[in-house]
Amino acid sequence: MSLFTVHYTYAETTIAGRDEHRPAHRDWLRSLLDQGTVVSAGAYEDGTGALILIEGTDTDSVRSLLDADPFVVEDLVDEIRVQRWQPALGAFSQS
Repeated sequence: MSLFTVHYTYAETTIAGRDEHRPAHRDWLRSLLDQGTVVSAGAYEDGTGALILIEGTDTDSVRSLLDADPFVVEDLVDEIRVQRWQPALGAFSQS
């Protein structure tokens, strides 16, 4: 398994929709956290997006997983960037 960063970008026009669907979005995240798939997640303070850390096998499988996110289903995410991340130091590193 590898660690992936998922960056969501939001537009101001989706604020109301995100407010409406946030409970379902968080339930989805919580279920993946309970399974050990999501390592951590949270929105950026300025409201422009969010970061999700995911344990996965490859970029395609992570992207496929995101298709079930209520924010994605409801078309509330303007851009999704998924990248394999190799932390060298700190809490998520292997050393």
